[in-house]
Amino acid sequence: MEEIRLEPINDDNFYEILNLRVKKNQKGFLATNVYSIVHAYLALIDGKHAYPFGIYKGNKPIGFLMVGYNVITSYRKDVNCEWFIKNSYIIWRFMIDKKYQGKGYAKKAMNLALDFVRTFPCGNAKYCWLSYDLENEVARNLYRSFGFEEVPSAYVEGGEMPAVLKL
Repeated sequence: MEEIRLEPINDDNFYEILNLRVKKNQKGFLATNVYSIVHAYLALIDGKHAYPFGIYKGNKPIGFLMVGYNVITSYRKDVNCEWFIKNSYIIWRFMIDKKYQGKGYAKKAMNLALDFVRTFPCGNAKYCWLSYDLENEVARNLYRSFGFEEVPSAYVEGGEMPAVLKL
C-alpha cells in the first residue's frame, strides 16, 4: 500500500487540489479548496501563519489540509474560547476527495497533520483545535478518536462546534 504524505500547495499542484470534491451531502460542511487557499494567502499577507497541504497517496492527490497558527483573531467575547484560540494551532481545513473516503485515509492524514503541528513550526502551544458542523458525524467521530474534546460553551448558534486537543 502506498504511503500517505503531505505536500505543500504550490504552482505545480494547485490545480489538482482545486479539482478535489466531497460528496454532495457534504458540501455544506466545509469551504471549497479554492476559498481555503485564498484564505491562507490572506492570512499570510496579514502576517499570520497558514500551511496549506495536498494529501497524496503516491502521486495522486486525495485530499486537502490546512493548518494555521493564531489565524483566528476575532471572536465573540461573550463566548468562552480565547483560552484555546489564542497562541494555538488550528486544523483549519480538512477534506478527503469523495473517491477516497471510507478507506482509512482521513485517519492517516490526521496523524500526519498532528505530527506536523507537534513540530511546533510557529513555536510552542498548549492546544490544537478545529471546528465542525454538528451534523457531520463522520468528522466528529474522527476527531474524537484523536482525543479532540468538544467545547460546547464556545459553540455559536448556527456555527460550528469547536473541539480542542491538548498538545
